[in-house]
Amino acid sequence: MESNQTLAPEKEEEKNQLNSDDNRAEQDGEEEQQRRGECGDYENAELNGKEILKAIEVVERDSMAIAHSYTSLFASLRSTLSEVTSTSVDHMICFGDAAGRVQECALDAATKGNRYINSCLRLNEEMKGIDNLATQLKIIRRNVDALDSAVNRLVRFP
Repeated sequence: MESNQTLAPEKEEEKNQLNSDDNRAEQDGEEEQQRRGECGDYENAELNGKEILKAIEVVERDSMAIAHSYTSLFASLRSTLSEVTSTSVDHMICFGDAAGRVQECALDAATKGNRYINSCLRLNEEMKGIDNLATQLKIIRRNVDALDSAVNRLVRFP
C-alpha cells in the first residue's frame, strides 16, 4: 500500500512540471512576438527610447538624492561620533582628576589618623605614671591639711 501512495504523488508532480514547462514556452513565444513587433515599428522604438531616457534621468536624479542623503548622514554621524569621543575623553580626564584628589585626601586622612593614634598611645603611656602622682598628691594634700589644722590651733590662743 505504501508503494502505491508514494508513486501517485510522484506522477502528479511530474505532470505538474510538464504543464508548467508548456506554460513557460508559450509565455516565451508571446514575449518574442512582442519584441519583434516593437523593434519593427520605428515610432514605437523612438517612444521607447524617450521613455528609457526619462527613466534613466529619474534614476539618475534619485541616485543623486540618495548620494546626497548618505553624504549628509555620514557627516552627521562623523560629527556626533567626534562629539561623543571628545565628551568621553573630557569625562575620563575629569574622572582621573577626581580620583587623584580622592587619593590625596585619603592619604592625608590616613596620615592624620596615624598621628592621632600615636598621640593617644603616648598619652596612655603618660597616664600610667599619673596613678603614682595622684597617690602622692593625696598624701601631700593630707599633710597640708594636717599642717593647716596645726597652724590654726597654734594661731588661736585662747
